[in-house]
Amino acid sequence: MSFNTPESSLRSLFDAQYRASRSHVEVPLAVRRGRLQRIRALLDDHGSALTRAVQADFGVRSAQLTEIADLFVLRALLSATLKSLPKWIRPVKVRTPLYLQPSRGYLQRQPLGVVGVVSPWNYPVQLSLGPVITALAAGNRVMLKPSELTPQTSALLAELIGKAFAPDELCVVQGDGALAAEFSSLPFDHLFFTGSTAVGRKVAEAAAANLTPTTLELGGKSPCIIDASCDLDTAAIKIAHGKLLNAGQTCIAPDYVLLPKAMESAFGDAFARAVAQLFPTIAGNPDYAAIINPRHHERLQALLAQAEGEGAQLRVIDPGASGSIGSSRQMAPVLVFDTPASSKLLSEEIFGPILPVLPYDTLDQAIDYVNARPRPLALYWFGADTASRDQVLARTVSGGVTVNDTLMHIAHENLPFGGVGDSGWGAYHGETGFLRLTQQKPVLVSSRWARGDLFYPPYGKRFDKVMGLLKWLM
Repeated sequence: MSFNTPESSLRSLFDAQYRASRSHVEVPLAVRRGRLQRIRALLDDHGSALTRAVQADFGVRSAQLTEIADLFVLRALLSATLKSLPKWIRPVKVRTPLYLQPSRGYLQRQPLGVVGVVSPWNYPVQLSLGPVITALAAGNRVMLKPSELTPQTSALLAELIGKAFAPDELCVVQGDGALAAEFSSLPFDHLFFTGSTAVGRKVAEAAAANLTPTTLELGGKSPCIIDASCDLDTAAIKIAHGKLLNAGQTCIAPDYVLLPKAMESAFGDAFARAVAQLFPTIAGNPDYAAIINPRHHERLQALLAQAEGEGAQLRVIDPGASGSIGSSRQMAPVLVFDTPASSKLLSEEIFGPILPVLPYDTLDQAIDYVNARPRPLALYWFGADTASRDQVLARTVSGGVTVNDTLMHIAHENLPFGGVGDSGWGAYHGETGFLRLTQQKPVLVSSRWARGDLFYPPYGKRFDKVMGLLKWLM
């Protein structure tokens, strides 16, 4: 059962965390490790309960999917963070220029203070606790606002975190879009948002009123570019896996395929074989997730109806079934061919098991198509021709890339994950995320032998000689 946090309590929770962050600026390694270990214990002791809550919120979503995409990812993040944290928190020495020697400079890594996290519904445990783990590692206090579209998961997170943490360390607030707007308006030291580009704009606007820096992990139209040198069957199963994980409700899922003209039919057949291998049935298959709710399912149906009405050809991939799209929220995958340029399928993030297939004549044409649109969160390239691959990598900009696979760059803890342009800004994972939520305070310790007085007025011949010498040395 969900619980709505009153706005007065929202501000009280923030004020308590703010006071605590200012009273205890220094956060020792032992304290940070202890907080992370409490998160790990929460996952170890209550992973099954969290999995059941996610299943209940989706209607159909396998425990194994939540295990790999939510819990395993978090355990890997915790393990890597705990291992690296002693190194990350140390001061970093920097080279001191000649004119300031023998003084010394370094960067002191300190917590920002209070970090707000607004998380989405599609991976409700991972995308809630992932930013939380990073923020706690950086020594911050954290307020988490999970999605109202997964009420059972959000309520359980609130209960478990409430038992494991004091409210001025880490707390969960619950509510709808109105409460999320109030949450985003709090004067956090940093605000972390994962969700749609449209809502991300509103979050950024609310945060700007307080000069609150933000990390925005948004969506976008992530392309798959298939090269003529590609083995279609190998590519198809990897694209099908990336597209259909969580029924396409993944921010970095392939959003459309670009492939050489005349390969459309062969790709369609290869994709159908891949779907049959991954999901021998759709309806009733616990491995194939449901669309989160009827409203989102209706939106996807409307996108297909519009495209078909404008002349697009739909190919429903439903092994062992009649081939109709049907009304079930376990929505069969659909390939879309001959998609009109005006179709919303080509302008809106799909976030479901629909995949437009677009032919190109030349690689330049494919690259131009990608570059004519907002920069994507992810880009995927398939093929064996390294020259073509390097052309795509050099001439496109995206949040991240996986070559000859999909999704996997997000699993690499030492690769930053984030967007660019309309797909977001800022990145996390690994040390990149730690530094995103850390103040790297520059410190110069002046030496008793320092000669800063050489630059003091009154200016005269001595000053001119010093400046002349420095110019020569530079």
